[in-house]
Amino acid sequence: MLLMRHISVRLKLAERELEKIVIGEKTGAYAVSGIWIRLPEERWQHIVEEHPELEELRQEVLLTIRKPFRVLAGSRGELLAVREITPAKFLVVVYRETSSNDGFIITAFLTRKVGQLEKRVIIWPKQ
Repeated sequence: MLLMRHISVRLKLAERELEKIVIGEKTGAYAVSGIWIRLPEERWQHIVEEHPELEELRQEVLLTIRKPFRVLAGSRGELLAVREITPAKFLVVVYRETSSNDGFIITAFLTRKVGQLEKRVIIWPKQ
């Protein structure tokens, strides 16, 4: 019984270490296009320096990539994933798909000005 408990504790520790590695090196989410969109630590630090209100919303940023309400075309080839996080408050995550299997998050911000967003071309869902 003691051996089983020891093994169980070791497995939990190993899982935590693996989780740190995966989170540290592979933070990101699959976009609706199926492309992996990375969120490097350097980008995340840039985002929270410019938008400190997002510091506790890292998972929301990734969820917005994975399950957006809408994906809009940017003006320079980037994409904007949009998700309503509270009534009339939207999280916008700006990202770029660099190849058929890679991309990265450029920035993210909160807005209530949905009218500005509605002027953009809708990429997803297809209209």
